[in-house]
Amino acid sequence: MTIVVGYLPTPEGLAALDAAIAEATSRGRKLVVVNTGESGDYSTSHFASAQEIDTLDTQLEELGLAHEVRQPTSGRSVADELLSVAEELDAELVVIGVRRRSPLGKLILGSTAQEVLLSAACPVLAVKPPRRDP
Repeated sequence: MTIVVGYLPTPEGLAALDAAIAEATSRGRKLVVVNTGESGDYSTSHFASAQEIDTLDTQLEELGLAHEVRQPTSGRSVADELLSVAEELDAELVVIGVRRRSPLGKLILGSTAQEVLLSAACPVLAVKPPRRDP
């Protein structure tokens, strides 16, 4: 079985990655990290650089975690990519990061998170980054 994590080089993405590493380690599962451009735009900061991917790969190797890092470039939405990989691998769990929201913003979940939560065939763990004190 496999755990799939949506990774962006953001505080939310790092929180998701940390949670996914913990889950994969405790369950003895392979971790598949998926990093893709937002709606097919691979020039944004959401698409991790080669150096960031190499650092991530090294970190996971040092932890002794069976893993794979994917950077699909199909042009599909982030949610579609995550759901596709999860389905392809018959994932046991999908981990995503979510942003903190204002009270009004809590009425509407981000579209990517909402689509993954509602459409995944397996459980989804949604995590927030730790709160920073001012």
